[in-house]
Amino acid sequence: MTPGPRADEGTTLRVAVDRARCCGSGNCVLAVPEVFEQDDADGLVLLRDPAPRAALRERLDRAVDLCPAGAIRVG
Repeated sequence: MTPGPRADEGTTLRVAVDRARCCGSGNCVLAVPEVFEQDDADGLVLLRDPAPRAALRERLDRAVDLCPAGAIRVG
């Protein structure tokens, strides 16, 4: 029997960033480049994907932990 898809494979998360709090450390970009990037103009976070796959949850949680400004929320 072939295992079916995991329950979270088809779901997405909600990610929000607060650019006013961002200090431009870039840790989020290193942790999850599929979701975050840095603005070339000011170095602050840009959100590439506000609804990423649930499979990225562990890496997103790491990005939240690594953000020195507390500018990232994942739900």
